[in-house]
Amino acid sequence: MTDALENLRQHLGAALGETLRKAQLDRGELTVELSREGFLAACLRLRDDADCAFDLLVDICGVDYVDYGDGLWDGPRFAVVYHLLSLQHRQRLRVRIFADDDLPIVPSVVDIWAAANWFEREAFDLYGILFDGHPDLRRILTDYGFVGYPFRKDFPLVGTVEMRYDADQGRVIYEPTRTEERVVVPRIIREEEGGRYDARNK
Repeated sequence: MTDALENLRQHLGAALGETLRKAQLDRGELTVELSREGFLAACLRLRDDADCAFDLLVDICGVDYVDYGDGLWDGPRFAVVYHLLSLQHRQRLRVRIFADDDLPIVPSVVDIWAAANWFEREAFDLYGILFDGHPDLRRILTDYGFVGYPFRKDFPLVGTVEMRYDADQGRVIYEPTRTEERVVVPRIIREEEGGRYDARNK
């Protein structure tokens, strides 16, 4: 399998040209990073090229790299990751594309893989990543009146608003969150040299 993925990596290097920014083979998995220029053409090639034949889109997910690597990350904050499967060659491929920090926008691949429709809506709903060309980019998991993007690392753990049904008004109302955010310190206790060790006391 590793030899087949290495052959695929070399083929993609020749087929995708400058659109391919990086191709990494690690732990039996191939991950490629594509630039936004020529991204859709590259995706089309991944689907239609007989040596690729990635006709199945398994998943799309957003990534927020803020504070990644204990703050050592100096690349773009947001990325979109696509997981592809070739039934013909029995191979998997991970594709990553980065987006701008201020206004994260990437091209929609709905016209290439129809299954991307709801996956892209999910990434928009949870990360605030926009997909240019998506036919119906609306929230899909959170409420219509939800403010913010809950999977971003800087989103408060307790949220910003809470909702409840008000019997007097006969409708659902929104109120500021009343729960105080707290920091949980893990308690690790183990036997050490015949005594008890508590990480909180160190």
